[in-house]
Amino acid sequence: MSDTPKKPGGRVAGTLSVRKAPENGEPVSSGRSRPPLRSGKPRTRPSVADAPPQRTQASPTTAVPAPAASAATGVRISKLMAERGLCSRREADSYIERGWVFVDGERVTELGTRADPGATITLAPDAHVKQEARVTILLNKPVGYVSGQPEPGYEPAVVLVGRESLWRESQRAESPRFSPAHLKGLAPAGRLDIDSTGLLVLTQDGRIARQLIGDDSEVEKEYLVRVSGTLIEGGLRLLNHGLSLDGRELRPARVSWQNEDQLCFILKEGRKRQIRRMCELVGLRVTGLKRVRIGRVRLGDLPLGKWRYLREDEQF
Repeated sequence: MSDTPKKPGGRVAGTLSVRKAPENGEPVSSGRSRPPLRSGKPRTRPSVADAPPQRTQASPTTAVPAPAASAATGVRISKLMAERGLCSRREADSYIERGWVFVDGERVTELGTRADPGATITLAPDAHVKQEARVTILLNKPVGYVSGQPEPGYEPAVVLVGRESLWRESQRAESPRFSPAHLKGLAPAGRLDIDSTGLLVLTQDGRIARQLIGDDSEVEKEYLVRVSGTLIEGGLRLLNHGLSLDGRELRPARVSWQNEDQLCFILKEGRKRQIRRMCELVGLRVTGLKRVRIGRVRLGDLPLGKWRYLREDEQF
């Protein structure tokens, strides 16, 4: 048995616990040695890659998606804005990029951001100023001009809009003064066949365009239609409801005789050459077509080939 005295617990009195210096040159602590790990493996420091991600608070200027939104269930904010009549989807994207859109009080600047369908969407004052500066024009289109894209040998109806063709009798004190800027982005809100005349709406305002030509539009369009031929039995009933074009059933219409060779059509849709094709299906041929009303706005006394601004007191 050794004569060296021991302290309780089995340690030898008067001896030091010595740690082996690590190979990386780190200093050795002069304190007590650490107990071994239970696993028996040497303890290692966690690397930066293994560290849990730190949460950071978004700064007040950071754009964030609307609350309760998710990529799976949310709806694109631009789509919601168009559905609510705030602007067109193209305008919505422009406003979002400029930081003019707020969803539930949060500024949104990232295109494609989604939000809950019930989210509150508001526009910055700058967006309202831009919208108020946009104009809508009413044109009495003559035959020979196309309402949309130009066709070989024909010009688009927008070329008729200019200082000289403005209907002077329509000008009021509050009417806008013509500016070349009013032609920028001016687009037809609905088609009118090259062989047809009458009221054509051209607008810079995406809200009006959607109101008139959106798939869910309920705005009526009224036409006076001269016809020739013999109406088939039950033809008038079919014109009101029961015809199909291109494999799709037409929405109900209101069609009635105005005199022996003229019909009045009131529709809530506008497929390509719709009235002419409808008449052909019931034995009639259209010899003249004039649009006289869109919603609550009438062509009135506007001369052929002339145009005027939509007044502030007029709504479709």
